[in-house]
Amino acid sequence: MIRWLGLYSAVFSLGVQNAFVYRWNFFFRAAFGLLPLAATIWIWKAIFAERGADVGGYSFGEMVSYFVAVTVAESLVSPTDDEWQIAADIRDGRMSAFLLRPLDYFAYRASLFLSSRVVYAGVALVPLAAVVWWLPGELRWPADGMTWAVFAGALVMAAALQFLIAFVLATLAFWVLEISTLVFILYSFEYFLSGRIFPIDLLPAGLKWTLLALPFPYELYFPVAVWMGKLTGAAMWSGLAIQAAWTLGMFVLSRWLWRRGVMRYGAYGG
Repeated sequence: MIRWLGLYSAVFSLGVQNAFVYRWNFFFRAAFGLLPLAATIWIWKAIFAERGADVGGYSFGEMVSYFVAVTVAESLVSPTDDEWQIAADIRDGRMSAFLLRPLDYFAYRASLFLSSRVVYAGVALVPLAAVVWWLPGELRWPADGMTWAVFAGALVMAAALQFLIAFVLATLAFWVLEISTLVFILYSFEYFLSGRIFPIDLLPAGLKWTLLALPFPYELYFPVAVWMGKLTGAAMWSGLAIQAAWTLGMFVLSRWLWRRGVMRYGAYGG
């Protein structure tokens, strides 16, 4: 166990060092990622000016809090090109270097994913602090420690779920030469159904609860809804259970696809 921890701690350290090489890229991505947030806030400000003080159960301050929280959560949990890198390792034959060593490729990629998220979150704090300073009276914060704890757990599982979905997509490169079409199709659904564009609360009740049976809302919407107190009591705990079930299911699927893929993997050349 100590040897295992030492090995992947070293991988994590290398990932952090590699990310710091491109720290300005991280910073500018975080900074310019706030431009859509500013545009979204102005659009919703116009909507509230037209519709009144309440839209779908949200006040203007709550809507601002929602999109700020989505921006923060996205920087903490979303993979950065992991699926493309894994697929390239498979397609270009670089996987052989990992299969010949006592190294679990899944744990290796998970360590790199974690390291990039740590660096990105640290760099993103500066522009996000500017948003908090810009809108101090509009933001809403959890009222109790339990909400913070459930939010933290939901955020960790959201990161795991997004990484596992990316890994599952990438392992399809064992069977499909080019996965870009599949990635774009799935991520199109993810972009609209994860809560990036609008809170899922705004949908009709039947459609909302149907979507909450899918994995996409648990990537962003669910942690943010818990943080804001929009999901409490039985709804919060059942949502946490569904999120855990999807995370576990994706983990099992990723390991199964990996084992099947490695059995048919072949690398040729000098």
